[in-house]
Amino acid sequence: MFTGLITAIGRVREVSTTDAGRTFVIEAPYEGLQDGESIACDGACLTVRAHGPGWFTVAAVVTTLDRTTTGAWAPGRRLNLERALAVGDRLGGHIVQGHVDGVGVVLETRAVGDAWLIDVEVPDAVAALLVPLGSVAVDGVSLTVNALPAPGRLQLSIIEHTMRHTTLGERRAGDRVHLEADILAKYLQRLAAPLLTS
Repeated sequence: MFTGLITAIGRVREVSTTDAGRTFVIEAPYEGLQDGESIACDGACLTVRAHGPGWFTVAAVVTTLDRTTTGAWAPGRRLNLERALAVGDRLGGHIVQGHVDGVGVVLETRAVGDAWLIDVEVPDAVAALLVPLGSVAVDGVSLTVNALPAPGRLQLSIIEHTMRHTTLGERRAGDRVHLEADILAKYLQRLAAPLLTS
C-alpha cells in the first residue's frame, strides 16, 4: 500500500528479458532495501528482486506489460518512486494500491497562473470512477481531480512542489500515463452494481 507521495525520482539504467520477465535496473537513492519489498514505479507496484548501493532491480510479467507502460520503458527514463507505506507513517496523499486501472493519454498541458494544467484522455472504466475534487493517482502521484471538462477527459492542476518532486512536469501531449482510481470508488461501484442492474 502507498500514499501517492513520491519519495524519489529513479532512472532506468538497464532493461533486459529474463526468466522473471522484463527486468529493469533502476538507479535510486534508497538505503536499507530488502529483496521482496514493494516499490511503486510510476505507480505500478513492483517487487525488488536484487539491490545494491544506489540501485535495485524489478521485473514486469506479461500481465503487467499488458496493463501498463512498462514495456516501453528504456534506459534513461525517469520514474516516480515510492516505497511501501510503513505502519505509523503519515498518510498525506490517499490510499494507493499500486494497481494500474488503465493507461491515459496526455491531451494538453499549459500554464495558467501559478498552476500547470494537464488534460488526460482516460478509458471509460476509469472515467466512471472519477469525481470532481476526488482523488486519482497519475504515474503514482496522488492528485486531486481538478475538473472533468468533457466525457473521458480528466483535468489536473499541478502545484510547484509537485512539479519539482515528480516527473509530471515533463509530460507532454501524446505521452501515456498510468491511472489508478480511488479504491473507495472501486468498491462502491462493485457493491452498487447489482442494485443498478436489477
